[in-house]
Amino acid sequence: MIIDSHCHLEYEPMSLNLNDTIARANKDGVKFLLTISTTDKSLEKILKITNDFDCVYGTYGIHPHEAKNHKHIKSHEIIEKINLSKKIIGIGETGLDFYYNHSEKKDQVKCLEEHIESAQKLNIPLIVHTRSAEKETLEILKKRKKEKDFKILIHCFTGTRDFAFKLLDLNAYISASGVITFKKSIDLATTFKDIPNNRILVETDAPYLAPVPLRGKTNEPSYIIHTVKFLSQLKKITFEDFSKITTNNFFNLFGKLN
Repeated sequence: MIIDSHCHLEYEPMSLNLNDTIARANKDGVKFLLTISTTDKSLEKILKITNDFDCVYGTYGIHPHEAKNHKHIKSHEIIEKINLSKKIIGIGETGLDFYYNHSEKKDQVKCLEEHIESAQKLNIPLIVHTRSAEKETLEILKKRKKEKDFKILIHCFTGTRDFAFKLLDLNAYISASGVITFKKSIDLATTFKDIPNNRILVETDAPYLAPVPLRGKTNEPSYIIHTVKFLSQLKKITFEDFSKITTNNFFNLFGKLN
């Protein structure tokens, strides 16, 4: 069993034929999928998808690129949206992206802080997007963890080794995407080799970042098998055992799914 811990099923082209997309994933051993919110408007589609498909769960949150359009969002509003369905099991994706800076830094920080407060109150995982903002992300997570504990999942990790192990010190889980299979990801692969197996999740981030040997194609959840295969070989354990490990890690973080 494999769980795709981060995909965007409401995005085209997957949304145009979800039945087939999910059927292909299920056929390849992907039992559950977590479809991720990026804007307030995406929630309506996510609620419908999670209602239509038993194997799909969702999140609610605002991507850092979208912080400029959600400057006044408050934690109580985030909590209200999450409480609309028992199948909304995570907060995010939220975080800091100073690479593109589609939103001002101060707006990204404020938005992240509100999401953290929600995670602290609800005791469900915070799904963090971080790019070119390691120092700032770590400072905020560390500071807020000291105030009150909360669960952290770093999605599509592509950062430095030092950042990874400082996140592990905060008891964060770290998710690997298809990026780890790319030829230029030697340092990333070396980092993941040393990350404890019990802290790793896997994801597609579909429709983005298709793994080798499908790089360049539109990604979809069934392609996660290539990322799992790469990591299992990196870790020198069987595909089946690594699949079980990452699945159990997901359950330890999010709780068991029906």
